[in-house]
Amino acid sequence: MEADCIKIFAPATVANVACGFDVIGLAIDAPGDEIILRRSSEPGIRILANHGADLPLEASQNVCGVVAQHFLKKLEQPDAGVEMEIFKNIAPGSGIGSSAASSAAAAVGMNELFGRPYDNKQLIRFAMEGERLASGAAHADNVAPAIMGGFTLVRSYQPLDITALHTPKELWVTVIHPQIEVKTSDARAILKQKVLMTDAIKQWGNVAALVAGLYQEDYGLISRSLEDVIVEPVRSILIPAFQELKRKCKEAGALGGGISGSGPSVFMLSRGEATARQVQAVMNEVYAPLGVDYRIYVSPISTQGTRVVPF
Repeated sequence: MEADCIKIFAPATVANVACGFDVIGLAIDAPGDEIILRRSSEPGIRILANHGADLPLEASQNVCGVVAQHFLKKLEQPDAGVEMEIFKNIAPGSGIGSSAASSAAAAVGMNELFGRPYDNKQLIRFAMEGERLASGAAHADNVAPAIMGGFTLVRSYQPLDITALHTPKELWVTVIHPQIEVKTSDARAILKQKVLMTDAIKQWGNVAALVAGLYQEDYGLISRSLEDVIVEPVRSILIPAFQELKRKCKEAGALGGGISGSGPSVFMLSRGEATARQVQAVMNEVYAPLGVDYRIYVSPISTQGTRVVPF
């Protein structure tokens, strides 16, 4: 059933999850982007306002607009019109899926407006076009968990093959977002194009063990698997006090963690809310003296994903 006006919420996400570069992601409860979408008699996509960020109103230069345009093209309804009002609650360049949340919200919102003609896999494809505009790469490790919720795994891009992973009930995440911007395109540019076979083998083992740990709800195995020997050593230099932060969070009881997406946000997984709150306190202790503004989010893993919410 089609709707005339809806409001959509899309959650922030943590991509890579340490060892799972470009293939594993998870959704958190908050923050999240919101979009109001309305059917319009004027053909095409119009963005009326961006609240919370200085982003283009031109549809072809805005991730929400691009996703919506791809949706209408696939739907073969060139005369259809949609107006959007965007509420950006996730700062661009934060490393917690800002462009992915907006892209996911646009994809799911368009689907709701037009009677749900597409499944999650197709919606992820639409949302990936927003990621292509934002970072130059149509990756899915943020948009997949944003749309589906929980943990997701991208097995393949050609063809696109994405699966939901089990989310242990006691698993919580604490994320610190230093108020500095690290652009995904810049963070990708510093990565090495070749890796040692020994490092690759270690990374494969960690990815496989992380997936096994999630399904078995084996928190010790999850903890041992949260090690990135390929990307983190390069990108961590962009994040203030990264090594100290990681060490002290683990001393406080965190299972482990690492860079969220391309940074500068850092995530830590914990068993239970109490430990996640202890990790929050340690993050405050490390960052308070640095003179860098920051925000901290504490959340269970969100299993809902992008959805319609009340006005």
